[in-house]
Amino acid sequence: MAETKYSNRSIPKISLHDFPSRIDAITSELTAAAESDGFFALTNHGIPEAEIEAQFAAAERFFALPDAVKARVPFSHLNTGWEKAAQVRPSTGRADQKESYQMQYGAAMEGRWLPEDALPGFRAQSLAFMRRAQDVSEKLMVCFARGLGFDDEYFVRAHDVSRPNAQTVLRLLHYFELDPEVPTPEGYYRAGPHADWDLVTLLFQRPGQSGLEICPGREVFTEFGVGDTWTRVEPVAGEIVCNIGDLLMSWSDDRFKSTFHRVKTPTDPAVDYYGPRYSMAYFNQPNTDCEIQGPLKKYPMVTGSEFTKAAMKRNYDALEAKKKALIDDAGRQEGNLVAASS
Repeated sequence: MAETKYSNRSIPKISLHDFPSRIDAITSELTAAAESDGFFALTNHGIPEAEIEAQFAAAERFFALPDAVKARVPFSHLNTGWEKAAQVRPSTGRADQKESYQMQYGAAMEGRWLPEDALPGFRAQSLAFMRRAQDVSEKLMVCFARGLGFDDEYFVRAHDVSRPNAQTVLRLLHYFELDPEVPTPEGYYRAGPHADWDLVTLLFQRPGQSGLEICPGREVFTEFGVGDTWTRVEPVAGEIVCNIGDLLMSWSDDRFKSTFHRVKTPTDPAVDYYGPRYSMAYFNQPNTDCEIQGPLKKYPMVTGSEFTKAAMKRNYDALEAKKKALIDDAGRQEGNLVAASS
């Protein structure tokens, strides 16, 4: 695997304490972070560490179930359900070595919850945690709306999870353990470089389970950040790491920066984490019928449904192009071998 260049930069840390009285200062900090880094960490956000760890424990219970049980709630085109080693990134052309389970609030979850006797209390606990993450997200939405000159509730209305057409997702993730005594196979990826296509993502990490790396939006010069300088983001107890998604980048007329990130494949037992890695990502997706257009109208207005479909098409087209490039490259290598042996 190609050697990675690293920086020791830090990402902004923003406290949400005393939110009502500090909203102007918090808005300034969030706006600056969105413009320059595309990533920031939240502290004093109101979700106790014990509640975060309890949801991690619930995720462990889910992933510990036999695959045959989890397969009763398979991944669907509505972005809900369970998948295992099925997500192929356009940046790598290979499946991430993980499993995940995606939950939403409304009708998209029909048939995607395990029955209560299979995982007692899981549904109620997960929905309660999702509402906690939604509360934090809405504080960010108010600040981003102010920063862009919209009314305070502008983004909150567009991401109303009480409506049946809500698309917001909590994704539980489990990256598989590797043996540090065995060389990591070539082409093994925990999560290849990618950007998110939502408004803003809230990522919960477990201390000690490192691997997240970012390539800040203002400093990316190559596709998927290949060859650029990356920054490690170590998990800190109680912090929520957030990144701007493609949706907010478009909605801000490219003022705010969506950012490439990945989960590093462990290759060096001296510094990398090889154990099972758990994380939880809360993706703020727009309601299907909301109207999306920035204050400067740089891009044509689209609905939430149209934006999501276009993002999925871009991802599919990029993946097909990557697959073709891999096939072409393999063909050239085979031709070179034949030529060398003749």
